[in-house]
Amino acid sequence: MSSTDGEIGMKNLTDKAQERVQYERLEKDVAAVKHDISALTDQITDALNSFAGTAQKQARRGYKQARANVDSAVDDISERGSAAMDAAHDAALSIEETLEDVIAQRPLATVGLALGLGFLIGVTWRR
Repeated sequence: MSSTDGEIGMKNLTDKAQERVQYERLEKDVAAVKHDISALTDQITDALNSFAGTAQKQARRGYKQARANVDSAVDDISERGSAAMDAAHDAALSIEETLEDVIAQRPLATVGLALGLGFLIGVTWRR
């Protein structure tokens, strides 16, 4: 029986050695996975930072372009408004000159026309 006990003892030592080897291999695999996860985390962080930087640059470009468009539109509207004011001023001056000429050429007809218009306005307001 001693040889059987020796064989069993040897088998137990062999099993324990194999378990230790498997345990060490498992520890190495876990360490490798941790390292891979750490490297992947760093890569994801770098990618997100790059994406955020690109998005920020695009947002700034968009803001600058929108601001330039608004400034251009304001300038254009200002020019159009100024042109319309000039045209209205010119039209008013033209009407004024025309009325002065008509009044100077036909003063009695102008007074009669003014009285007639005044009468019509008065009748209209009474109703």
